[in-house]
Amino acid sequence: MTSSSSHALLDNASHRDLAVVTTAGAQWGDGVMGCLVVPSEFRAVAAHYPIVFRRDGQTGRFAALALFGFEQGENLFLAGDRWDAAYVPMAHAVQPFLIGRTRDADEVPQVHIDLAHARVGAPGGQRLFDDAGAPTPYLAAKAEQLGALDAGWRATPAFLAALEHHGLLEPFTLDVPLAEGSARSLVGYHIIAEDRLAALDGAALGELNAQGHLLPIYMAVAALGRFADLMARRGRA
Repeated sequence: MTSSSSHALLDNASHRDLAVVTTAGAQWGDGVMGCLVVPSEFRAVAAHYPIVFRRDGQTGRFAALALFGFEQGENLFLAGDRWDAAYVPMAHAVQPFLIGRTRDADEVPQVHIDLAHARVGAPGGQRLFDDAGAPTPYLAAKAEQLGALDAGWRATPAFLAALEHHGLLEPFTLDVPLAEGSARSLVGYHIIAEDRLAALDGAALGELNAQGHLLPIYMAVAALGRFADLMARRGRA
């Protein structure tokens, strides 16, 4: 992520020749510990990353995150100029593009771009529009991804509310061994409380299933197995 931003509505007049770097690298904003994820992508996320939940200290609301490392600035999936996983969570993959909204909730969301992002305008980038001003396949794919992410954001509050309603989140601490023999504690996160999930009666499980929440809950549980993979990556780093 960049320290500053300059968001603009993307259009083929102002941004006809604009290009965006598509390779991975810390210099392009990929040196991050994790990113927000939405329940609709939990199955894909769980194949590669641990999923945890964090409560905002100001609002008290939870958010779901995929972890790429154990400390700020650490991304254990960076391998030179590529990302060493078949799936990159949408909130990170769409950068430097953003969802733009007007005050009219019924209007179709617009594609915005952060012109201050390191990926924008750097040499060797992917063009957003062709010579005729039509979106390139790259931009079309990003716009589709933004649409999926937008739908995911809209569905997330109901999912998180259901977790809290059924008491399915519990604090989580993990000791991460360091090379010199000491350990670092990963704190401040929550995970799905498996014992409480197992204790839910048929009515509660049926309700969660009918609301579309049960599958992402089980995917979040399964994703905890990825902590072993993440620690193995740490050991090889």
